[in-house]
Amino acid sequence: MKNFSLIAILLLFCSQLSAQQKEWTLEECVNYALENNIQVKQTELDVELSEIEKRDALGNFIPSINAQASNAWNTGLTQNVTTGILQNQTVRNFSAGVSAGITVFDGLRNFKQLQRARISRLSSEYSLDKMKDDIALFVADSYLQVLFNKQNLEVLRAQNQITQEQLGRTQDLVDAGVLPQGDLLEIQATMADEKQRMIIAQNQIQISLISLAQTLGIQDYQNFDIVERDYNILGNEILDNTVYEVIERAKEERSEIIIAETNKELAEMDVELAKGAYLPTLGAFFNYNTRETGQGRITGAVLDPDEPSRQIGVVQGTEEIVVAPNTIPTLGSPLPFIDQLYRNDGISYGFQLSVPILNGFATRNQVRRNQINVKRAEYQLEQAELDLEANVYQAYTDANGAFEAYEAAVVAANAQEKAFEYATDRYDVGLTNAFDFSQAKIRYENTQREALRAKYDYIFKLKVVELYFGIPVRDLKF
Repeated sequence: MKNFSLIAILLLFCSQLSAQQKEWTLEECVNYALENNIQVKQTELDVELSEIEKRDALGNFIPSINAQASNAWNTGLTQNVTTGILQNQTVRNFSAGVSAGITVFDGLRNFKQLQRARISRLSSEYSLDKMKDDIALFVADSYLQVLFNKQNLEVLRAQNQITQEQLGRTQDLVDAGVLPQGDLLEIQATMADEKQRMIIAQNQIQISLISLAQTLGIQDYQNFDIVERDYNILGNEILDNTVYEVIERAKEERSEIIIAETNKELAEMDVELAKGAYLPTLGAFFNYNTRETGQGRITGAVLDPDEPSRQIGVVQGTEEIVVAPNTIPTLGSPLPFIDQLYRNDGISYGFQLSVPILNGFATRNQVRRNQINVKRAEYQLEQAELDLEANVYQAYTDANGAFEAYEAAVVAANAQEKAFEYATDRYDVGLTNAFDFSQAKIRYENTQREALRAKYDYIFKLKVVELYFGIPVRDLKF
């Protein structure tokens, strides 16, 4: 039993350790965000609501059927439904019915409502696609930022290793009297500055990891990490197209234009729906009702012993009084429940026509409001096209500029690397002081960091152009 418990504990520990050691690739981050990001989930709810709206529109074509039933007791002075006499009694009455109705014609609003619901569903799906593109691009940017911070820290550590080696050599040269004490202090100050920058770089890594985890919807910040791999610059053939070709492709593929177009169609459908209120509405109905009571039924009649006859009239001319037997009905047990329902049932059916004549200009004003909304949607579509052109032009220009900046940064980094190697050789033989060596080292670090920043900046901006060109987010190559 103890061995079994020990094995279970070890398995649990191993599973937790493997979970902690999971490192996320960019593809995994994008796919996870598309499934779990809160903004994506909220947009998916809009799609579900549009589906419900479509079902509502379909339901307008189906007859409405309702059933009702009641069983009530009345106590006190009430009319006996059998004899018609008011008397103190307790009466139980049961009634039931079924009613059905259907709209035969309502100015074609039902058909137009269904068309509107279908367009609304498409608009929600396009909005979801746009949200996924935005989230995927944001995840990629955050992921590349983490990579930049990690590689920046590696650069600082590599440079710090060089500084440590130089510190040891400088200490030996100072002890031998070859270099002054000031060179040693300069190297020590450089060492302290590099340690401070490494601490700041480590903090930047944690902050960028937390930001990425929040975008993905992951709360275990402590154990969240990404795969450290170097992303190469590839697939820049997209920039072989002119900016105008990218703009035209974006107008065909991007969701921004499609969403604006569907919003315009929705506004136009609202106008047609409002105009439908000008036309008459024709409906059909059918009702079935029945009832049952617990009161006794009349089974016969007997003469009233107190007043066996009663006056029913007078003969004109002779003034002779006409009398008739005065009978009292005798009550028996009520008919069975089912028999009463069969005997007392009835149906009604027919058509109902409603013709709008005057409603305080409500319909006219609603039509006018919706026509104004159509104009607004047209302006929004025009603005969306202008914004898309500006955004694509900006993204295209940024990508080209980022590529040129990256090439320049690589050239500068290579040149500074050679300059640093030359400064290192001169410092090792005592031909330059520690200050000049530190300055050469700082310039080399800065060019390396700038080359990294320019590289990931170009990769991200290139992906933005690819999205505008219509490449699906899952097909983007990194």
